Amino acid sequence: MPFVTVKMLEGRTEEQKKALVEKVTTAVSETTGAAEEKIVVFIEEMTKNHYAVGGKRMSDE
Repeated sequence: MPFVTVKMLEGRTEEQKKALVEKVTTAVSETTGAAEEKIVVFIEEMTKNHYAVGGKRMSDE
């Protein structure tokens, strides 16, 4: 049973997240041979003040 975690900044629509989960599930199934009903996808959304690049928080830009 594959487990996939996607970490991303908040702000995507429910439609975008639904499409992401569907495509990730399909890709994992196609590449591993796992049945789609056995694939678990977690979406972890972060606020921009919890994410930094180059020493600067995304919320500071």
